[in-house]
Amino acid sequence: MTRFVACFFVVLLSCTALAQVPSPSPSPVQVPVATTSSPEVQQFQKIEDSWADAVNRRDQYALELVLSPLFLDVSGTGDISTRNQQVTYLITTEDKTLHLEQKVITVRMLGDTAVANGTYILHHRGSSGQVDEKGVFTHVFERSHNGWLCINSQRTVLREDGGKNKKQSSAELPFHIPIFGKSDK
Repeated sequence: MTRFVACFFVVLLSCTALAQVPSPSPSPVQVPVATTSSPEVQQFQKIEDSWADAVNRRDQYALELVLSPLFLDVSGTGDISTRNQQVTYLITTEDKTLHLEQKVITVRMLGDTAVANGTYILHHRGSSGQVDEKGVFTHVFERSHNGWLCINSQRTVLREDGGKNKKQSSAELPFHIPIFGKSDK
């Protein structure tokens, strides 16, 4: 019986000793976080600046250095164009007020592909005068010859509310359930 009690205490003490030893915790999975101060954001901001400068100076050659021959653009109005159409428009446009500004917010690196998201302002002449189109963009780049070429561009125009046409809900709470709400009775 004493041997049983002694074994019991030995097992109990060894279990409590093991419980007090910190177990090596697995290292947390490092998820790539997109920051506005990363080297990638700075690198792609330079590329976006080259793109904007090419548009602003009407420089065909500089634009061809940024856009891939496979480039497709979906404008803020939904028009789809290729690199050749972009270059042709740049050369033939009579709009001398055309001016582009782009600011990279995030960049995600996926091997030889990079996705850059940001904001843009496109100053141009519209049917009713000067227009400042503000929006967001997603540009997809591929690594090519130790550099990056944009293969896809998607722009979305931001709508300006200004507090107009806001529809107010008649519900007292955001998730109003009629069964449990106040009734007229």
